[in-house]
Amino acid sequence: MFKLTRLSFTLAALTLSAVVQADVEVPLGTPQRVTQLFAYPNNCSVICFRPMTLEQTVEHYLNQSLQRDGYSRAKVSVKTDQGNVLATFSGVPDSYGQPLTTLLNTADLAYQGASKLNNDGKWQFNWYLFLPLGMALENRKSIELMHFPPDYSLTHFQDYLESATTDRWATLLTANGIPATQTPEYQTIIDIAPIAAPSTAGKDLEGVYSYFTEYQTRMVKELSQQASGSLPMVAFGAPVRSWIKQQYGQTVGVLGLAQISPTEDSKVAVLGANHPSYIWYAANPNTYDGDEQKADEAGLKVMGQDLSAACWQAAMGQRPASDANVQLKACMNTWQVTRKEQTCELFYTSIRELTPEQANAKCATPGVKAQLKQLKGAVPAPSIGAPAL
Repeated sequence: MFKLTRLSFTLAALTLSAVVQADVEVPLGTPQRVTQLFAYPNNCSVICFRPMTLEQTVEHYLNQSLQRDGYSRAKVSVKTDQGNVLATFSGVPDSYGQPLTTLLNTADLAYQGASKLNNDGKWQFNWYLFLPLGMALENRKSIELMHFPPDYSLTHFQDYLESATTDRWATLLTANGIPATQTPEYQTIIDIAPIAAPSTAGKDLEGVYSYFTEYQTRMVKELSQQASGSLPMVAFGAPVRSWIKQQYGQTVGVLGLAQISPTEDSKVAVLGANHPSYIWYAANPNTYDGDEQKADEAGLKVMGQDLSAACWQAAMGQRPASDANVQLKACMNTWQVTRKEQTCELFYTSIRELTPEQANAKCATPGVKAQLKQLKGAVPAPSIGAPAL
């Protein structure tokens, strides 16, 4: 009897192992559909910067997702068979294909919006439809609502999370205790304009958001929800915060909190933040007619705001059931009061590119110390209008 029972357990374990190791096949659609949704070819103009086939391009982004979901040993292969593109995963749960299918179904809405935008004569020659590919599909900690991806993320890096904007925010997350290898889990991005464009194209994109309303709202609804509950969201930049107001009726200023309901039975905490690249404008002396003191003062305050926002994102991502208001107050106190000297040093090392020793000496000067006492104040008004980042 003991031998039979032991044999039964062994067979059960082998059966379970076979289930876990079974390949997961995910149909992606026709080559035409996949070409549209994966911006294929990503970087060709007579000569391809990276000469990749359609199947290799899809594999490239799906491998990024596997890594960012934590499946470092998993593999994916993509082939076209009988007029359809098929992705085959190994080393992932049976359910792994579902979020990918959902993402691509929602992405169809973005393609429809972009097509209508072009039919209305509003699409520009140097724009590319670029959907949030390659990010975590399953293991998400927070959502980042942003404006649009820069074109070089697509044409140069083929990585949605490779840009000055996303890189800077990742460093702020690491300053708040998130290991660098885990920051992609917090940076699941939804752009209100899913258009890769030159970094200066913010103003040009005004007026296009309504073409993507169904895509935007469905993305927020689908990505902000997990089995464990709602994920926290950070709304970056003035255009995005205005979109929150228009779409959900909630006003969110910088370091302002709101709650939206993407579905009737869900509540998502939303924090307003500066655009991650805003600090380079706010801290530029030319913004203040060459006044370097005003530029430093503005930069220090923006750095304090940005570190506080990243602190809230990190804390809420780790403990989504926490009180959002309590976390925000604690984070603001951390970076704008108790650790303001570190805020100062991070500003001078990352934005002014001083050495740690030079930054430390700068932050110890009477003038900067006086500025740090007003770290919580409003950012000084610039002499020219701020860009739509």
